[in-house]
Amino acid sequence: MNGNKTVTVVVASYKYGHLAAHCIESILSQTVLPDKILFVDDGVGDCKHLPKIYPQVEYILRKKNLGTASNFQDMLDRVQTDYCLFLGADNWLRSDAIELLKKVDADVVTYDIIVTGEIKDEILDGWSEKMKPFYGDFYWDREGGHHGSIFYNVKLAKKVGYREFKEGRRYSTEDLRLWNGLLEYGAKVGYIKEGLLYYRRHKENFNKYGKYFSQNNNSKGIKRIIKRIYYKLRYNYEI
Repeated sequence: MNGNKTVTVVVASYKYGHLAAHCIESILSQTVLPDKILFVDDGVGDCKHLPKIYPQVEYILRKKNLGTASNFQDMLDRVQTDYCLFLGADNWLRSDAIELLKKVDADVVTYDIIVTGEIKDEILDGWSEKMKPFYGDFYWDREGGHHGSIFYNVKLAKKVGYREFKEGRRYSTEDLRLWNGLLEYGAKVGYIKEGLLYYRRHKENFNKYGKYFSQNNNSKGIKRIIKRIYYKLRYNYEI
């Protein structure tokens, strides 16, 4: 029964046009393909080359930026399959991710993450207790926790929707609101103890928060030095 689930992967891009092909390739090379792939560019215009390369993908290339929560809600409204997974166009999936996710009998499935990219070490500022070195990257244990690419029941998710968790926050945290809403509706949660998502942390992730990061650069630098010492002593690992 679980293997008969229909699945949509929604790829969301905002200034990630130069990385999107890698993401799409990771979906097209899955051991079990999703039933549909939707790709949205939220008003930047750097993804116009993709339809010719990947015509099997359905594209929404916006002329106007909607913002994260509104963009995601519009895409969720378009999904007609049983299950869905949102994927940032700068990230990519392990080749057996869809196959494993479809096997889990649950309304929402969370799983672990491999953190990679040029500024991957900055994530240690807030999540070091959940991180372990992993072949030059970091393995992020997400048991009991959400992230932006959870696998979920579409009918249930549409009852909750994507909205900003709290207005005025620096991040929209729409994924946290969705997760909390699914739990409030009594969603059955599954978990796969495997790193199925490669989360690429790079400078484009934080362009619109550049002022924040520059203002906090000194304090973050000190914290990062302390974290490097900690990881060196505990894991004999350089970051």
